Amino acid sequence: MTTPESSVASHPAALWPQTLVGAGVLLTGMALAFGAIDISSEAGYGGVGPNFLPWLVSIVLMLCGGWILWEARTGGFRELDAPTGADRGNWPGFVWVSAGLLLNAALITSLGFILSCTLCYVMAVQGLRRASGQPGVNAPRTWAIDAVTGVLIATPVFWTFTKFLAINLPGLTSTGWL
Repeated sequence: MTTPESSVASHPAALWPQTLVGAGVLLTGMALAFGAIDISSEAGYGGVGPNFLPWLVSIVLMLCGGWILWEARTGGFRELDAPTGADRGNWPGFVWVSAGLLLNAALITSLGFILSCTLCYVMAVQGLRRASGQPGVNAPRTWAIDAVTGVLIATPVFWTFTKFLAINLPGLTSTGWL
């Protein structure tokens, strides 16, 4: 446990990033509230209107942003541990994860939700494994396990959205099951 005097966060140079984070959270809450003004407040089936959740989230964000700002401007985040991890970011791992996300967005309408999300999962896990220095990342067995795991995660999500929630997601076939 550190005291505010010995904390890295109590240094004046460390207070500006904390202040910017608080201001960003506060402004995000305000922007969401501004957008919620145009949403209908007519009560629905559950007794609340469609604007209830946006207003709730915006109020919570504004409260959190104000609290973060107060903390930052009154001495910084207290009990802040020293940073851990590598000195620099792992760019190859970042590229793997980013490529997975971008390929998912680009291929979701042609491959379908399940296969594109599986590809995204496989590439993200590969990037994280490479960044942590795990051995055997190029082994076919590792790739196969990642692919099966991706399918096992994406399939129930797809079925939940399409079958139970009646939200249309891009599928590979017109049956709605793949």
